[in-house]
Amino acid sequence: MTVTETGRVFQTTSERRLNHAMLPMRLYHKAKKLGVWDPRDIDFTQDQRDWQSLNEAEKRTVIRLCALFVAGEEAVTLDLLPLIRAVAREGRLEEEMYLTTFLFEEAKHTEVFRRFLDEVVGETSDLSVYHKDNYRKIFYEYLPQAMERLIDDPSPEAQAEASVTYNMVVEGVLAETGYYAFFNSLQRQGKMPGLMQAIGYLKRDESRHIGYGTYLLSRLISEHPHIWDVVNRRINLLMPYALGVVQDLFAEMETPESQQLAAELGITEPPFGFDPNEFLGYATKQFQSRLHVLERARGKSVDEIYKLSEETVGVEA
Repeated sequence: MTVTETGRVFQTTSERRLNHAMLPMRLYHKAKKLGVWDPRDIDFTQDQRDWQSLNEAEKRTVIRLCALFVAGEEAVTLDLLPLIRAVAREGRLEEEMYLTTFLFEEAKHTEVFRRFLDEVVGETSDLSVYHKDNYRKIFYEYLPQAMERLIDDPSPEAQAEASVTYNMVVEGVLAETGYYAFFNSLQRQGKMPGLMQAIGYLKRDESRHIGYGTYLLSRLISEHPHIWDVVNRRINLLMPYALGVVQDLFAEMETPESQQLAAELGITEPPFGFDPNEFLGYATKQFQSRLHVLERARGKSVDEIYKLSEETVGVEA
Protein backbone atom coordinates (compact mmCIF):
# COMPACT_ATOMS: atom_id res chain seq x y z
CA MET A 1 0.00 0.00 0.00
CA THR A 2 1.12 3.56 -0.61
CA VAL A 3 1.39 5.48 2.66
CA THR A 4 1.97 9.25 2.61
CA GLU A 5 3.85 11.23 5.28
CA THR A 6 0.53 11.98 6.95
CA GLY A 7 -0.40 8.32 7.07
CA ARG A 8 -2.96 8.43 4.28
CA VAL A 9 -3.18 5.40 2.03
CA PHE A 10 -4.16 5.81 -1.62
CA GLN A 11 -5.54 2.66 -3.15
CA THR A 12 -4.88 3.75 -6.73
CA THR A 13 -1.14 4.11 -6.16
CA SER A 14 -0.84 0.87 -4.22
CA GLU A 15 -0.61 -2.70 -5.46
CA ARG A 16 -4.33 -3.00 -4.85
CA ARG A 17 -5.21 -0.50 -7.60
CA LEU A 18 -8.89 -0.68 -8.73
CA ASN A 19 -10.82 -3.92 -9.01
CA HIS A 20 -12.91 -3.47 -12.14
CA ALA A 21 -14.38 -6.96 -11.79
CA MET A 22 -16.21 -6.03 -8.57
CA LEU A 23 -19.95 -5.55 -8.94
CA PRO A 24 -19.90 -1.91 -7.73
CA MET A 25 -17.31 -1.04 -10.39
CA ARG A 26 -19.29 -2.81 -13.07
CA LEU A 27 -22.34 -0.81 -12.01
CA TYR A 28 -20.21 2.34 -12.04
CA HIS A 29 -19.19 1.70 -15.64
CA LYS A 30 -22.82 1.01 -16.59
CA ALA A 31 -23.92 4.24 -14.90
CA LYS A 32 -21.43 6.26 -16.94
CA LYS A 33 -23.01 4.97 -20.14
CA LEU A 34 -26.66 4.46 -19.23
CA GLY A 35 -27.20 7.06 -16.52
CA VAL A 36 -26.18 10.13 -18.50
CA TRP A 37 -29.49 11.59 -19.67
CA ASP A 38 -30.74 15.14 -19.30
CA PRO A 39 -34.25 15.84 -17.94
CA ARG A 40 -34.30 18.99 -20.08
CA ASP A 41 -33.90 16.93 -23.26
CA ILE A 42 -37.22 15.13 -22.75
CA ASP A 43 -39.90 16.44 -25.10
CA PHE A 44 -43.19 17.06 -23.26
CA THR A 45 -45.02 18.53 -26.29
CA GLN A 46 -47.27 15.49 -26.81
CA ASP A 47 -47.69 15.12 -23.05
CA GLN A 48 -49.20 18.61 -22.90
CA ARG A 49 -51.75 17.59 -25.53
CA ASP A 50 -52.41 14.23 -23.88
CA TRP A 51 -52.96 15.93 -20.53
CA GLN A 52 -55.96 17.77 -21.94
CA SER A 53 -57.48 14.47 -23.10
CA LEU A 54 -57.50 12.92 -19.60
CA ASN A 55 -60.65 13.11 -17.50
CA GLU A 56 -60.49 14.76 -14.09
CA ALA A 57 -60.21 11.48 -12.19
CA GLU A 58 -57.26 10.43 -14.34
CA LYS A 59 -55.58 13.81 -13.90
CA ARG A 60 -55.94 13.58 -10.14
CA THR A 61 -54.41 10.11 -10.20
CA VAL A 62 -51.38 11.23 -12.23
CA ILE A 63 -50.85 14.25 -9.96
CA ARG A 64 -51.11 12.03 -6.89
CA LEU A 65 -48.54 9.58 -8.27
CA CYS A 66 -46.18 12.41 -9.22
CA ALA A 67 -46.58 14.00 -5.78
CA LEU A 68 -45.41 10.75 -4.19
CA PHE A 69 -42.55 10.28 -6.63
CA VAL A 70 -41.12 13.79 -6.69
CA ALA A 71 -40.97 14.05 -2.90
CA GLY A 72 -39.55 10.53 -2.65
CA GLU A 73 -36.81 11.36 -5.13
CA GLU A 74 -36.04 14.59 -3.28
CA ALA A 75 -35.92 12.67 0.01
CA VAL A 76 -33.30 10.19 -1.16
CA THR A 77 -31.31 13.04 -2.73
CA LEU A 78 -31.27 14.81 0.63
CA ASP A 79 -30.61 11.71 2.73
CA LEU A 80 -27.99 9.80 0.72
CA LEU A 81 -24.73 11.48 1.75
CA PRO A 82 -24.19 9.66 5.09
CA LEU A 83 -24.17 6.29 3.31
CA ILE A 84 -21.51 7.49 0.87
CA ARG A 85 -19.48 8.78 3.81
CA ALA A 86 -19.79 5.53 5.76
CA VAL A 87 -18.60 3.45 2.82
CA ALA A 88 -15.76 5.88 2.08
CA ARG A 89 -14.53 5.74 5.68
CA GLU A 90 -14.20 1.98 5.38
CA GLY A 91 -11.86 2.45 2.42
CA ARG A 92 -14.20 0.77 -0.06
CA LEU A 93 -13.21 2.96 -3.00
CA GLU A 94 -14.98 0.94 -5.69
CA GLU A 95 -18.26 1.14 -3.79
CA GLU A 96 -17.83 4.84 -3.11
CA MET A 97 -17.14 5.53 -6.79
CA TYR A 98 -20.40 3.87 -7.75
CA LEU A 99 -22.33 5.61 -4.97
CA THR A 100 -21.30 8.99 -6.40
CA THR A 101 -23.59 8.24 -9.35
CA PHE A 102 -26.56 7.71 -7.01
CA LEU A 103 -26.65 11.34 -5.97
CA PHE A 104 -26.43 12.61 -9.56
CA GLU A 105 -29.21 10.29 -10.67
CA GLU A 106 -31.57 10.94 -7.75
CA ALA A 107 -31.20 14.68 -8.35
CA LYS A 108 -32.20 14.22 -11.99
CA HIS A 109 -35.19 12.11 -10.98
CA THR A 110 -36.32 14.95 -8.74
CA GLU A 111 -35.84 17.46 -11.53
CA VAL A 112 -37.76 15.56 -14.19
CA PHE A 113 -40.90 15.05 -12.07
CA ARG A 114 -40.91 18.71 -11.05
CA ARG A 115 -40.47 19.72 -14.68
CA PHE A 116 -43.45 17.56 -15.67
CA LEU A 117 -45.59 19.10 -12.95
CA ASP A 118 -44.57 22.61 -13.98
CA GLU A 119 -44.72 22.33 -17.75
CA VAL A 120 -47.41 19.74 -18.39
CA VAL A 121 -49.72 19.86 -15.38
CA GLY A 122 -49.14 23.51 -14.45
CA GLU A 123 -49.40 22.50 -10.80
CA THR A 124 -48.27 25.11 -8.26
CA SER A 125 -50.23 24.06 -5.16
CA ASP A 126 -48.88 22.29 -2.08
CA LEU A 127 -48.78 18.63 -3.11
CA SER A 128 -47.82 17.39 0.34
CA VAL A 129 -51.57 16.96 0.95
CA TYR A 130 -51.14 13.66 -0.90
CA HIS A 131 -48.57 12.44 1.64
CA LYS A 132 -50.70 10.36 3.98
CA ASP A 133 -49.62 8.83 7.29
CA ASN A 134 -48.00 5.70 5.82
CA TYR A 135 -46.00 7.72 3.31
CA ARG A 136 -44.92 10.18 5.99
CA LYS A 137 -43.82 7.35 8.27
CA ILE A 138 -41.35 6.13 5.65
CA PHE A 139 -40.16 9.34 3.98
CA TYR A 140 -40.48 11.83 6.85
CA GLU A 141 -39.27 9.53 9.64
CA TYR A 142 -37.71 6.13 8.94
CA LEU A 143 -35.65 7.06 5.86
CA PRO A 144 -33.97 10.22 7.22
CA GLN A 145 -33.48 8.66 10.65
CA ALA A 146 -31.79 5.56 9.20
CA MET A 147 -29.52 7.57 6.92
CA GLU A 148 -28.60 10.23 9.47
CA ARG A 149 -27.75 7.54 12.04
CA LEU A 150 -24.76 6.67 9.83
CA ILE A 151 -23.14 10.02 10.59
CA ASP A 152 -22.29 8.93 14.13
CA ASP A 153 -22.86 5.19 13.86
CA PRO A 154 -21.55 3.62 10.62
CA SER A 155 -21.82 0.10 12.10
CA PRO A 156 -22.85 -2.89 9.97
CA GLU A 157 -26.23 -2.85 11.74
CA ALA A 158 -26.81 0.81 10.88
CA GLN A 159 -25.70 0.30 7.28
CA ALA A 160 -28.06 -2.64 6.95
CA GLU A 161 -31.05 -0.69 8.26
CA ALA A 162 -30.24 2.22 5.95
CA SER A 163 -29.90 0.05 2.87
CA VAL A 164 -33.06 -1.93 3.61
CA THR A 165 -35.01 1.30 3.98
CA TYR A 166 -33.55 2.98 0.91
CA ASN A 167 -32.75 0.22 -1.58
CA MET A 168 -35.13 -2.57 -0.65
CA VAL A 169 -38.31 -0.75 0.44
CA VAL A 170 -38.24 2.75 -1.08
CA GLU A 171 -36.71 1.68 -4.40
CA GLY A 172 -37.36 -2.06 -4.52
CA VAL A 173 -41.02 -1.99 -3.44
CA LEU A 174 -42.52 1.49 -3.61
CA ALA A 175 -40.76 2.87 -6.69
CA GLU A 176 -41.13 -0.40 -8.59
CA THR A 177 -44.85 -0.48 -7.80
CA GLY A 178 -45.12 3.15 -8.91
CA TYR A 179 -43.48 2.33 -12.25
CA TYR A 180 -45.94 -0.52 -12.62
CA ALA A 181 -48.80 1.94 -12.08
CA PHE A 182 -47.48 4.33 -14.73
CA PHE A 183 -46.87 1.59 -17.27
CA ASN A 184 -50.32 0.10 -16.69
CA SER A 185 -52.06 3.42 -17.12
CA LEU A 186 -50.38 5.91 -19.44
CA GLN A 187 -48.25 3.58 -21.52
CA ARG A 188 -51.12 1.14 -21.99
CA GLN A 189 -53.15 4.02 -23.42
CA GLY A 190 -50.25 5.27 -25.53
CA LYS A 191 -50.21 8.60 -23.73
CA MET A 192 -47.58 10.87 -22.15
CA PRO A 193 -44.58 9.62 -24.18
CA GLY A 194 -42.23 12.14 -22.56
CA LEU A 195 -43.14 11.11 -19.03
CA MET A 196 -42.92 7.45 -19.95
CA GLN A 197 -39.47 8.01 -21.44
CA ALA A 198 -38.43 9.57 -18.13
CA ILE A 199 -39.94 6.67 -16.18
CA GLY A 200 -37.92 4.28 -18.34
CA TYR A 201 -34.72 6.13 -17.45
CA LEU A 202 -35.63 6.11 -13.75
CA LYS A 203 -36.37 2.41 -13.76
CA ARG A 204 -33.03 1.66 -15.43
CA ASP A 205 -31.13 3.89 -12.99
CA GLU A 206 -32.79 2.42 -9.95
CA SER A 207 -32.29 -1.15 -11.09
CA ARG A 208 -28.59 -0.41 -10.63
CA HIS A 209 -29.26 1.12 -7.21
CA ILE A 210 -31.19 -1.97 -6.13
CA GLY A 211 -28.41 -4.17 -7.50
CA TYR A 212 -25.91 -2.36 -5.30
CA GLY A 213 -28.21 -2.51 -2.27
CA THR A 214 -28.54 -6.26 -2.75
CA TYR A 215 -24.75 -6.53 -2.98
CA LEU A 216 -24.19 -4.40 0.13
CA LEU A 217 -26.73 -6.25 2.26
CA SER A 218 -25.52 -9.65 1.05
CA ARG A 219 -21.95 -8.70 1.89
CA LEU A 220 -22.96 -7.54 5.35
CA ILE A 221 -24.94 -10.74 5.96
CA SER A 222 -21.91 -12.80 4.86
CA GLU A 223 -19.45 -10.86 7.01
CA HIS A 224 -21.77 -10.64 10.05
CA PRO A 225 -24.33 -13.49 10.15
CA HIS A 226 -26.54 -11.73 12.72
CA ILE A 227 -27.22 -8.99 10.16
CA TRP A 228 -29.80 -11.29 8.60
CA ASP A 229 -31.95 -10.78 11.69
CA VAL A 230 -31.43 -7.00 11.44
CA VAL A 231 -32.51 -7.06 7.79
CA ASN A 232 -35.52 -9.26 8.47
CA ARG A 233 -36.72 -7.09 11.36
CA ARG A 234 -36.32 -3.92 9.33
CA ILE A 235 -38.22 -5.24 6.32
CA ASN A 236 -41.04 -6.52 8.52
CA LEU A 237 -41.18 -3.16 10.28
CA LEU A 238 -41.44 -1.16 7.06
CA MET A 239 -43.56 -3.38 4.84
CA PRO A 240 -46.94 -2.59 6.50
CA TYR A 241 -46.26 1.09 5.85
CA ALA A 242 -45.15 0.41 2.28
CA LEU A 243 -48.30 -1.57 1.55
CA GLY A 244 -50.21 1.18 3.32
CA VAL A 245 -48.88 3.71 0.81
CA VAL A 246 -50.40 1.62 -1.99
CA GLN A 247 -53.67 1.23 -0.13
CA ASP A 248 -53.82 4.98 0.56
CA LEU A 249 -53.46 5.71 -3.13
CA PHE A 250 -56.63 3.80 -3.91
CA ALA A 251 -58.47 4.87 -0.77
CA GLU A 252 -58.12 8.46 -1.98
CA MET A 253 -59.92 7.46 -5.18
CA GLU A 254 -62.83 6.13 -3.13
CA THR A 255 -63.48 9.13 -0.90
CA PRO A 256 -67.00 10.64 -1.07
CA GLU A 257 -65.55 13.72 -2.76
CA SER A 258 -63.86 11.65 -5.45
CA GLN A 259 -66.95 9.54 -6.00
CA GLN A 260 -69.15 12.62 -6.25
CA LEU A 261 -66.79 14.18 -8.79
CA ALA A 262 -66.80 10.96 -10.82
CA ALA A 263 -70.61 10.87 -10.75
CA GLU A 264 -70.82 14.49 -11.90
CA LEU A 265 -68.48 13.73 -14.79
CA GLY A 266 -70.26 10.49 -15.68
CA ILE A 267 -67.19 8.38 -14.88
CA THR A 268 -68.19 4.83 -13.96
CA GLU A 269 -64.80 3.06 -14.02
CA PRO A 270 -61.79 3.55 -11.71
CA PRO A 271 -59.11 5.80 -13.24
CA PHE A 272 -57.28 3.85 -15.95
CA GLY A 273 -59.20 0.75 -14.85
CA PHE A 274 -56.95 0.34 -11.80
CA ASP A 275 -57.55 -2.68 -9.59
CA PRO A 276 -56.22 -2.10 -6.04
CA ASN A 277 -55.68 -5.80 -5.44
CA GLU A 278 -53.45 -6.04 -8.50
CA PHE A 279 -51.09 -3.38 -7.17
CA LEU A 280 -51.08 -4.71 -3.62
CA GLY A 281 -50.23 -8.11 -5.05
CA TYR A 282 -47.42 -6.62 -7.12
CA ALA A 283 -45.96 -4.77 -4.12
CA THR A 284 -46.13 -7.92 -1.99
CA LYS A 285 -44.40 -9.91 -4.73
CA GLN A 286 -41.61 -7.32 -4.89
CA PHE A 287 -41.16 -7.56 -1.13
CA GLN A 288 -40.99 -11.35 -1.19
CA SER A 289 -38.52 -11.42 -4.08
CA ARG A 290 -36.18 -8.96 -2.32
CA LEU A 291 -36.24 -11.00 0.87
CA HIS A 292 -35.61 -14.24 -1.04
CA VAL A 293 -32.54 -12.82 -2.79
CA LEU A 294 -31.06 -11.63 0.50
CA GLU A 295 -31.77 -14.94 2.22
CA ARG A 296 -29.51 -16.63 -0.32
CA ALA A 297 -26.56 -14.81 1.26
CA ARG A 298 -26.86 -16.62 4.56
CA GLY A 299 -23.93 -18.93 5.19
CA LYS A 300 -22.11 -17.83 2.02
CA SER A 301 -18.53 -16.59 1.83
CA VAL A 302 -17.80 -13.08 0.56
CA ASP A 303 -16.46 -14.55 -2.70
CA GLU A 304 -19.71 -16.45 -3.14
CA ILE A 305 -21.63 -13.25 -2.41
CA TYR A 306 -19.80 -11.48 -5.23
CA LYS A 307 -20.99 -14.17 -7.63
CA LEU A 308 -24.57 -14.16 -6.33
CA SER A 309 -24.72 -10.38 -6.55
CA GLU A 310 -23.61 -10.44 -10.17
CA GLU A 311 -26.49 -12.77 -10.97
CA THR A 312 -29.02 -10.25 -9.60
CA VAL A 313 -27.95 -7.49 -12.00
CA GLY A 314 -29.50 -7.63 -15.46
CA VAL A 315 -27.88 -6.49 -18.67
CA GLU A 316 -29.82 -3.21 -18.55
CA ALA A 317 -28.72 -2.37 -15.01
